[in-house]
Amino acid sequence: MSTDYIISKGIDIRLLGDADKTVVDLNAKRFAIKPTDFVGCFPKMLVKEGDEVKVGSPLFYDKYREEVKFTAPVSGRVTSLVRGAKRKLLEIIIESDGKGESVDFGKKSIDSLSREEIIGKMLESGVWPMVKQRPFSVIADPKAKPKSIFVNAFSSVPLAPDYDLLVEGQGEAFQAGIDILAKLTTGKVHLNISGKKTSSKVFLNAGNVQINSFSGPHPAGNTSVHISRLDPINKGETIWYTHVQEVVAIGKLFLNGKADFKRIFAFAGSEVTNPKYYRSYLGACITNMTSGNIKGDNNRFISGNVLTGEKIYKDGFLGYYDYQATVIPEGNYHEFFGWILPGLNKFSASGTFLSKLFKNKKYRLDTNLHGGHRALVMTGKYEKVFPFDIYPMQLLKAIMVEDIELMENLGIYEIDAEDFALCEVIDTSKTEMQKILSEGLDLMRKEMS
Repeated sequence: MSTDYIISKGIDIRLLGDADKTVVDLNAKRFAIKPTDFVGCFPKMLVKEGDEVKVGSPLFYDKYREEVKFTAPVSGRVTSLVRGAKRKLLEIIIESDGKGESVDFGKKSIDSLSREEIIGKMLESGVWPMVKQRPFSVIADPKAKPKSIFVNAFSSVPLAPDYDLLVEGQGEAFQAGIDILAKLTTGKVHLNISGKKTSSKVFLNAGNVQINSFSGPHPAGNTSVHISRLDPINKGETIWYTHVQEVVAIGKLFLNGKADFKRIFAFAGSEVTNPKYYRSYLGACITNMTSGNIKGDNNRFISGNVLTGEKIYKDGFLGYYDYQATVIPEGNYHEFFGWILPGLNKFSASGTFLSKLFKNKKYRLDTNLHGGHRALVMTGKYEKVFPFDIYPMQLLKAIMVEDIELMENLGIYEIDAEDFALCEVIDTSKTEMQKILSEGLDLMRKEMS
């Protein structure tokens, strides 16, 4: 194992509602693939409402990269193609028949496979979108040759799932997935674990990989932080990355010859009566999680975590890359003279409230902004939670004026929108920094293509 990398800049936001380490079957009936989860993807449909599908049956492909296919996570019937404004495709909803019939993609020894054969099978089976690339955080280009591959084996976001639990009993498939990834790069495969929490032998005994440990507050678990410390990206370079359940899915494809989209999700948050882990499939509907398990009726349902997740409905679907669902109170109220109160139950990053005295206190936080939009001003606060050799304020302003050369010089290739989540939390101007960063990355991607 390499040296423990200690991240000093950041904040841990401790929330009430950690998931109990109990895994139960979700028994969801409906599942959805959301094309909006895939940045830069323009879906071309291969199915219509009423079509029967198997696990691994193609649903759609990317208009500009026809080899990149997206397949069904369960067997059953396509019940709805949900569209939004300008007929933008939002969801392909499948009602499971519970049979689990799968397309057979054939088994073959991993050692005997070439890089091209591996990529071909991953593309055909629909597991290829599980591998993403930097810069731009898009689905990896199968024609590119990454200088290294990163596997993230922990998360530091609020109420993050326990990755050790997610891969319990999956050692063979995880190692097979690592061996596959090692064939896709001439560089190293980095397995990045928590220096304080990781104890799983699946990770600690993994071979054909370089194991790196990271400690410190959030964003110590962000992939951008790992890349910046281990193998920084320069212009023209590419790095691929993924997470542990995706590695298991890749391994199972080559061990069994069939696509496997099983997932374990954490259902957490202060408004969840019994927060726990659920076993289901990618894109599961959360109805069975929420039924009889929610406090109150004015809540925010999130696919993902409170910092970077997507707002969904009570009967909505989990995102393609999400390992958790979170429920917190809505903040649609006005607090009179809230700034003058002692704030014993309010989170404070600056020491404004007395709660700062209680280091390990957990909070029941809501979505209230506690103020309106203001001018974006220099405060020097962002740098205290931003562990990169980058000027965050200057980069945001360069994006807002679409100065491409300045964006490059200020390091836009090195980061993702999630890296600005803490800056948003402490921002007195209430600026949507993650949205701005996403727009900047999208602009750069279009300019470079």
